[in-house]
Amino acid sequence: MSITDPASPSPKGAFSQLRDQIIDHWPGFLVATMIAVTASYLSEHHGGPVMLYALLIGMAFHFLSQNPRCAAGLSFAAKKLLRIGVALLGLRISFDQIQQLGIEMVLLVILAVVGSLAAGLLLARFLKKDVAFGLLTGGAVGICGASAALAISSVIPCCDETRQRLENDTLFTVIAVTTLSTIAMVTYPTIGSMLGMNDQQMGIMFGATIHDVAQVVGAGYGVSDEAGDTATIVKLVRVMMLLPVMIIVAVVMRQVFKQSQSEQQRDFQFPYFALGFVACVFLNSFGWVPDVAHLILIDTSRWSLIIAISALGVMTTLQSIVALGARHLYVVVFETLFLLFGVILAIHYLFQA
Repeated sequence: MSITDPASPSPKGAFSQLRDQIIDHWPGFLVATMIAVTASYLSEHHGGPVMLYALLIGMAFHFLSQNPRCAAGLSFAAKKLLRIGVALLGLRISFDQIQQLGIEMVLLVILAVVGSLAAGLLLARFLKKDVAFGLLTGGAVGICGASAALAISSVIPCCDETRQRLENDTLFTVIAVTTLSTIAMVTYPTIGSMLGMNDQQMGIMFGATIHDVAQVVGAGYGVSDEAGDTATIVKLVRVMMLLPVMIIVAVVMRQVFKQSQSEQQRDFQFPYFALGFVACVFLNSFGWVPDVAHLILIDTSRWSLIIAISALGVMTTLQSIVALGARHLYVVVFETLFLLFGVILAIHYLFQA
């Protein structure tokens, strides 16, 4: 006679639970995926930022968020799939890339990120916005645009009363930094030429100031291969700052939230996916990921983020974004200009040819 633990599910029961979860999540996940595919097609064939397309198309299908069949899948894509995509971003970074830049460039990137966060906090307080919005926009401007906004948003604790506001702030930030990145891709090469910068200096400026990776690449290689290579490496070092910023934001916001909410209302989880980010950086640095697997995982990261922003788009409305007001836009624009002028001054004094 065999004795079984009644608390542990049988293999058949576990399979049934898994099957039920897939059935529950499939409709909403499929909606987000189809929106992501459409956005990617538009971006590849007609130009423009894929994240912005995904967000706007998703918002057009907001009515599906009210459908109980789609709710679970959309939530899964907007939260868990997002964290997978962020963790896999680490495969784009290696220690060799950081070493090639030199200590001056690493310090410039660190100061740029810290300055953006500080500017976001100060301006948010001046305009009577909350701390979360300042950190969210400062991190998005200072690190890697839409991807950073999504990642930082995922580690900010919230309760039922503040969750909708956080989602609206996140989507507003994604729209703002993506739009400003596109403007920067077009205008920053002209600014660099007017200031008499060489290709390496322009690459530093692009990589240290433009928000999204795609626009950094477009601006850099639009000038020259040297500018493109420099811009890409500098940008990836900025992406590396995502891990410490996520942890700092999680700790700081947990303390702020503890002071304003009861123990029962708090909703905080340590960003364990950040450890996955670090693991991916190590794996990539030591070449332990085969080339084919590396390409597949990089694409998985990209698609995970696009699907996540598509799901977030479905879960919000244009009216809620517009209702945030002009002061939200002032914060992001000021942070962008602050970062640009600060980096230009650093290049003038530290990276003269």
